[in-house]
Amino acid sequence: MMMRIFLISIFISILSTKAYSASMNMIGEKGDPNKVDRIIEIEMHDNYYYPENIDVKKGETIKFIVKNLGNLVHEYNIGTKEMHIKHRPEMMKLVENEILLADKIDRKKMKEMSKKDHSMGHSHANSVLLEPNETGEIIWKFSKNISLEMACNMPGHYEVGMVGQINLK
Repeated sequence: MMMRIFLISIFISILSTKAYSASMNMIGEKGDPNKVDRIIEIEMHDNYYYPENIDVKKGETIKFIVKNLGNLVHEYNIGTKEMHIKHRPEMMKLVENEILLADKIDRKKMKEMSKKDHSMGHSHANSVLLEPNETGEIIWKFSKNISLEMACNMPGHYEVGMVGQINLK
């Protein structure tokens, strides 16, 4: 019985990883650092982005330099509204396991727990998770013609307006 439960949990984990990969492919792809067309600086505040909206061209590779200027942990995540909704339970799990605190990320605990549950690693090419005063980057190629948002999926942040449009031209 335990073996059956173990195999079912592995199967579900593989399916969810493949589903997320499929979602990622529908919005674009990780960009080549040697083929960056433009750099866009993003400021994350409590609880908004500056700029609030950005324009990109289909086929363009953008290097986002993301700075967390707020007092809270924030995420910069490129995705569809549906992808953000599906990502929120993963973020809540990180909070419930005390990996994400209001102003701190326990990266050691995150790495350790991700060995048992891959979703706890929060390592996605379309996302960066930052403590206050940290800077990160994403290099993303906008190869698909799809409606996208930049959003923070920390519990409650999206709902209070930490979301902006990425306009494909």
